[in-house]
Amino acid sequence: MTSSYHAIYNEWKSDPGKFWADAAGEISWDKSWDKVFDETRNVYGEWFSGALCNTCYNSIDRHIENGRQDQPAIIYDSPITGTKRTYTYGQLLVEVEALASVLTQQGITKGDRVIIYLPMVPEAAISMLACARIGAIHSVVFGGFAAAELATRINDASPKLIISASCGIEPGRIVEYKPLLDEAIDLAKSKPSATIILQREQSPCGLIDGRDFDYGQLVGEAISSGAKQPCVPVKATDPLYILYTSGTTGEPKGVVRDNGGHMVALKWSMPAIYGIKPGEVWWAASDVGWVVGHSYIVYAPLLHGATTILFEGKPVGTPDAGTFWRIIEEYDVAALFTAPTAFRAIKKEDPKGELLKKYDLSCLRTLFLAGERADPDTIQWAEEQLKVPVIDHWWQTETGWTIAGNPVGLGQLPVKYGSPTVAMPGYDVQILNDEGNQVATGELGNIVVKLPLPPSCLPTLWNAEQRFRDAYLTEFPGYYQTSDAGYVDEDGYLYIMARTDDIINVAGHRLSTGAMEEIVASHPDVAECAVIGVNDKLKGQMPLGFLVLNAGVNRELTEIEQEVIRLVRQKIGPVAAFKQAIPVKRLPKTRSGKILRATMQKIADCEDWKMPATIDDPVILDEITEDLQSRGMAGS
Repeated sequence: MTSSYHAIYNEWKSDPGKFWADAAGEISWDKSWDKVFDETRNVYGEWFSGALCNTCYNSIDRHIENGRQDQPAIIYDSPITGTKRTYTYGQLLVEVEALASVLTQQGITKGDRVIIYLPMVPEAAISMLACARIGAIHSVVFGGFAAAELATRINDASPKLIISASCGIEPGRIVEYKPLLDEAIDLAKSKPSATIILQREQSPCGLIDGRDFDYGQLVGEAISSGAKQPCVPVKATDPLYILYTSGTTGEPKGVVRDNGGHMVALKWSMPAIYGIKPGEVWWAASDVGWVVGHSYIVYAPLLHGATTILFEGKPVGTPDAGTFWRIIEEYDVAALFTAPTAFRAIKKEDPKGELLKKYDLSCLRTLFLAGERADPDTIQWAEEQLKVPVIDHWWQTETGWTIAGNPVGLGQLPVKYGSPTVAMPGYDVQILNDEGNQVATGELGNIVVKLPLPPSCLPTLWNAEQRFRDAYLTEFPGYYQTSDAGYVDEDGYLYIMARTDDIINVAGHRLSTGAMEEIVASHPDVAECAVIGVNDKLKGQMPLGFLVLNAGVNRELTEIEQEVIRLVRQKIGPVAAFKQAIPVKRLPKTRSGKILRATMQKIADCEDWKMPATIDDPVILDEITEDLQSRGMAGS
């Protein structure tokens, strides 16, 4: 199929207002907009100014009205607990209306904040939709976050109510949520008036009289009474949610997402970028605590009338590295969206894909990767195993959807390994040097987006407009600063090489750690890797590599290390000064799969560091410290 991408992109660029007005025709509005884009309002303008709408109505009610009452909306599969449950659109509406009614009885009204502190269970999505139904603003905090981190979010959002659970369940352990929640509320200056607690049979908890309420009891009573809760129209520009992302100052940044533009962009993306039709089964293997979970577990597939999978498990260990293949076959998944680190984990455990041979994956059309740079070796391994297109794409918490990708629904463009392909309609992506001037084709620089940002992108930070300006708009006036570094090639393909703070300066040469990682990952014994820059008195910084080896590799580690060093020197040259590559058991990651390079760098440079709130397993940092100390680093 010939791609219509270039024609569509040019259509957007020639008339952005008409392009997004046409896209907005896919959404049901209570009142149409006065202006598609009003450049006089907010920090850089606002989308669908004057319109009224409701995100929950567009995600559930209108599909029921159009005959999807009995179609599965959410499939819940939890290999950790052995639970499977399917909610049709009709059943989902009953659950959402019941909880929305409960929230209303608790005094929650339009504009109030509700923190959702839940594991990967259907009630997390139901809670988000119930808030959207009554115009409340939800803020999902990753279940199991430390009490102090939760407290900072309570203070910033000032929620009137918190929805939580008695516990979360990880492979081999139960994480008690209630003590963390109680401690966070004690620490917080802002106090919620009530909490609603989902009791999980694996570890129920005690409730505090007058403050804590049982989710199952309240929702069960509301369902029994046939509770109805109409959708509350909100302004298109009103916040739908606040999602906290880590800030460079240590204080989390509350990314605000509006209602109208968010719906328009996500609805457009499902058929155009992902090639998904209403009624098909879509799986984003992420967590609702992250932006991918918000956008592509909950809102986008439901706005599109698709079936979405909510998976409480891991790519390996629940029970093995074949669990993804089981899900795809069992539920007839058309497309999978996950992080490259998930596939690196699967490849490490099952490098020859033996487990995959047990399953029929003929239903799968496409694999989409995002969240970390997708190295060519991982993409090629996935292509060989799955026999489907493997599409890398790039976006951020702040945007809520793809900045650069390969729009399968418009006709797939040729894949270039290492590139997430091209800018999507809405994004005028440019590469600037530190002085704010455009760089030459192929030259490394700061990746920026010319203002205005398209629908769904953050209009501001919660209660922090000046911080929003300082963090994203001030350094390059007229542009949104992505804080990523990269370049554009002669075909307009974008290459994301590193966060700007991961560009290292070796004896005056600006080098990308991402480029080095691509080369290291190409070694046949390496499952995954990370490269950081560490302080050096002579050269300023020196690259340091960490290698996680494939299962079954039993060669001499020093031999592998030397091969990797030679590989980098061959591909980049002596200028890289790449002299150390340390084999390690595991890399420290966030629970969304991002490698914690900045923390590793602080440990290597013997600087003070703080335990990242989002870390999946803190023990790994102890392992990394020991490995560094064995090489005379990390304060040994």
